[in-house]
Amino acid sequence: MFNQEHLVTRAEHRYRDGLATYGIESRRQAPGPLMTINSEPRRHAAVLLPVVVAAAFGIAWFAITRLRQQDLPGAPLVGWLLPPLALALSIVVLWRTATIAGLPSAARLFWSRIALTVVLAAVGLLLAAVFVFASTEQPQAQIRTRVAAAPFFVVVVAFVVWALLRVPIGPRTPGERMRLWLDSATVALSAGVFMFYLTYSVPPARDDGHPIWAPLAIGITCLMAAFAVVKIVLAGAGPVDMHALRLLGAALVIGCISASTSALMPTQSHLVPAQVYVPLISVVLVLAGERQCRALMERPSTHQPRRDSITLLPFAALGATQVLLVMSTIGQAQNLRYVVVGGGVVVTALVALRQVVAFADHARLVDRLRQQEDRLRHQASHDTLTQLSNRALFVERLDAALRAGPKPAGDLTALLIDLDDFKSVNDTLGHTVGDHLLTAAAERIRRCVRPDATVARLGGDEFAVLLRSTRAGLADGIARRILASLARPLVVDGSELLVRASIGVAVAGSGDDAQALLRNADIAMYAAKEGGKGGFTRYAPWMAAGILEQAQLGAQLRQALEREQLYLLYQPVVRLSDRRIIGMEALVRWRHPTRGVLAPADFIPAAERTSLITPLGRWVLWEACRQKAAWRKAHGELSPATIGVNVSGRQLQERAFADEVAGAVRECGLEPHNLVIEVTETAVLAGGQVVDTVKALHDFGVSVALDDFGTGYSSLGAIRTCPVRILKLDKSFVLGDGTGAHAEQQAAVATAVAHMAGALGLDAVAEGIECLEQAERVWELGYRLGQGFYLGRPLPAEEIGQVLSLDAVR
Repeated sequence: MFNQEHLVTRAEHRYRDGLATYGIESRRQAPGPLMTINSEPRRHAAVLLPVVVAAAFGIAWFAITRLRQQDLPGAPLVGWLLPPLALALSIVVLWRTATIAGLPSAARLFWSRIALTVVLAAVGLLLAAVFVFASTEQPQAQIRTRVAAAPFFVVVVAFVVWALLRVPIGPRTPGERMRLWLDSATVALSAGVFMFYLTYSVPPARDDGHPIWAPLAIGITCLMAAFAVVKIVLAGAGPVDMHALRLLGAALVIGCISASTSALMPTQSHLVPAQVYVPLISVVLVLAGERQCRALMERPSTHQPRRDSITLLPFAALGATQVLLVMSTIGQAQNLRYVVVGGGVVVTALVALRQVVAFADHARLVDRLRQQEDRLRHQASHDTLTQLSNRALFVERLDAALRAGPKPAGDLTALLIDLDDFKSVNDTLGHTVGDHLLTAAAERIRRCVRPDATVARLGGDEFAVLLRSTRAGLADGIARRILASLARPLVVDGSELLVRASIGVAVAGSGDDAQALLRNADIAMYAAKEGGKGGFTRYAPWMAAGILEQAQLGAQLRQALEREQLYLLYQPVVRLSDRRIIGMEALVRWRHPTRGVLAPADFIPAAERTSLITPLGRWVLWEACRQKAAWRKAHGELSPATIGVNVSGRQLQERAFADEVAGAVRECGLEPHNLVIEVTETAVLAGGQVVDTVKALHDFGVSVALDDFGTGYSSLGAIRTCPVRILKLDKSFVLGDGTGAHAEQQAAVATAVAHMAGALGLDAVAEGIECLEQAERVWELGYRLGQGFYLGRPLPAEEIGQVLSLDAVR
């Protein structure tokens, strides 16, 4: 049981010491051996009573002996027995305090040093008693006693001063530390001047033969003690309790008073001031130990701010020194007057310097607070990444501009700027590159507007510009300037990135508030995205109805996915030489409950805006794969070799899309080459994750087709970066009568695409063939595969099954 308690106690000590090292106070109630903490104050209280009795008895005995001017029977033994006895009791208390459970290691070391100091003092008293009882001449005995006790007193006080000066004073600014030491020096110097005056202004009763080094050493030590007392009053934090420190300081002051007054007291056999002061010091030491124990039990609920309790001390020292200066000028020796006057001048200078330091520190604090306030105000109203105004400040300025009174038409304009396809940058290159891209884009937008305009980042990749007093057409010019600036490649982390943006422009009308103006700009911005991105659109009232309709259509599309209102039609891809079906393209349709059958162009934009394109594309993929497997099972070799599925750019940006395609192919029992993923050039040009996904599909064995080929501004780049297998010529190069300059240009592009596909070993499919003449013309241009109403209309799966039973499309 003893071993277990011993281990628990050691563990608890380490736990508490570890917390104390980092300035953390343990607040949990300690069980077992640590409950001795609660009993320590009661033990100290039991020791306090005999110490108080000893002190009271010593004072009474000293007073009676001093008044009688002669020793009482047994007086020497009584006089020299009380101080060591009182010190012995205080040593017990101090050692218990040093070894109390839960005390931080720094505090334990401090109290151990104080206990050692008291032991040295007791040894000095015993040595002095030996000199007294061993000497036959009592006047000489008193002198020897003082001379013998002086070194011990100096050592003891110096050791206590050293221990007190090592107590941490808590975190302070340089200015606060400077004021601390100036205050300490001021009070210590004032105390030294007083000790000098009291020691040398009152002449001794007779020449008692004191050596000059004894009072000098005692005076210097007392000066150090006064400095230490001021310092511990200033201690704002540390492992030792503040009240216990002040009690120790009081004990130190009592010891200095004892040493200073011993030289002024007439010689009397076996009678020294220490016989009174030492028991009093023992009382104060016991109280200090008890206070430390009680402080360990107290758990303050809230942090108490440090208060500078020394503020008035230097001024009190200054006033006392001035009083002493006046006293020294009345009937005193000239040398004594010079010392007091000099001390008063130095004290005054120290207090003045202290105030100068305080004023400078206060000025620095005010400047720091003002800077911090400005910094907090800026952080609250600006975006931390781009340092532009944030949404709150933008709306505040917009509200202020709208409340300023009626304005001419077009006087207040808001531009809402959204970076197109910014999500792909974060997904593919990481958020760090995305942040750098936003910062660069913000700087370009800022350079495109006048200094009086407000540029803000509203959140994500969305920016806003507030223009005031704009002339007609100026807002459009700024929008074009922003688009042109963003169109130039941005260099981010050594890579060139192309960024496009869509801008909505809204002019404040009568009765508009900030939210209405931003909403109108937002509607115009979405209209610009629907118009092909990379442009700007001015708000018109009819746009709001269109946006509302799209929002309603998005909500209905979500219900359509749940209620199975969507279905697929299949359009054949035909070999032109013999009209044999070699593949099918799945086309989604929506059987709307009130609007009838809707084509993809009617609801795909709503699906893109509401993020429903991903679940919609997933449904199309799985449905098409299942149908392909069903045709192969029913028609064998007559079934189409491939099934094509249109995939949006947002699906390609998902890292898991390639795995999802592979899962659908395996689950439906298909081979990878049975599936064709059709993507647009615009989606491929986004780069990053889109290209990685296309490469993963190609490596899996799925064929990738570039749909609507020839319409993009970087078709050759798309072929170079993506491993495609099929080029599907856009129908705009097929339609027409084949005559005129425009037809010649169409034929030239179509021929170039066919030759390029042949040179690269790719399949070329001509889309939009609606008559025999178009079929013959694309054959002459080099196309061997075609698709269009003339070759086969989109049909339900059941009717496609009937067609497959024939050898060719009729």
